[in-house]
Amino acid sequence: MIPSAPVKNLDVARRLGARRRFMDKLVRLLCIAAMLAGLFFLASILFTLLWRGLPALDLHVFTTEFQPTTYGDDTALRGGLMHAITGSLIQVVLATLIGTPIGLLVGTYLAEYARASALGNAVRFVSDVLLSAPSILIGLFIYQLIVLPMGGFSGIAGVLALAVIVIPVVVRTTEDMLQLIPNTLREAVMGLGAPKWKMIMLVCYKAAMSGIVTGVLLAIARIAGETAPLLLTSFGNNVNSFNLGSAMSSLPIAIYQQANSGFPDLIAIAWTGALIVTLGVLAINVAARTLLKTRG
Repeated sequence: MIPSAPVKNLDVARRLGARRRFMDKLVRLLCIAAMLAGLFFLASILFTLLWRGLPALDLHVFTTEFQPTTYGDDTALRGGLMHAITGSLIQVVLATLIGTPIGLLVGTYLAEYARASALGNAVRFVSDVLLSAPSILIGLFIYQLIVLPMGGFSGIAGVLALAVIVIPVVVRTTEDMLQLIPNTLREAVMGLGAPKWKMIMLVCYKAAMSGIVTGVLLAIARIAGETAPLLLTSFGNNVNSFNLGSAMSSLPIAIYQQANSGFPDLIAIAWTGALIVTLGVLAINVAARTLLKTRG
């Protein structure tokens, strides 16, 4: 016997269709509302930074060190942020140079040599913990490891703290990008007689290069605005210094110190510093998005 086809109930179908259309419209409206709320807060932050930071943004900010202020005195020298910009560039560049090779090698190990091993899972777990750990904990770790034995704050400690933050970001990005490469490509290269290390260097890295560079740029964007670990490591000063063995200033530290000074002219410089950091991080993120889009 051939079973009869189910009979369609038009009333039930109408009610289900109306409910589905209602839920679709409701979820769509909630998504649009969430998007508009996020854009509103982002636009308000950018507008506030531009409104408060642009008035003091000039060449003087980039060419002058900190100057003690006497508010209301027309003869007082207006200070700048050259010392903080220089310190930030030195620490961020050195931290990137230290953390990127380590993260690249660890990510390569996890993706190519230890995908399902116990050691690989342990390394991956530790990397994920570091990736989500508050930066102040990393600052405390470097404070105990470097600052106390050296007897004082130093740029070296700040560089190492930022490098520890860079490593897990590069590890995660490198592993993810290498895992996206088809295994057939690896098998083809290995079938031609190439050793595994040469296959990784000449094929895998080349195929995943834009994604890896994107991860490095995102890591730079993260450490560029870090304040908490630098308060416990490099601490900051008010002069332009290239000595990594002593306290070294940075833009986040200068913003923190001048915003709490109570002097309107120094607070204006702090807003300008915040604008510089934001524009720098925004430029890095745009570059990362562009590379990722080009890769896709």
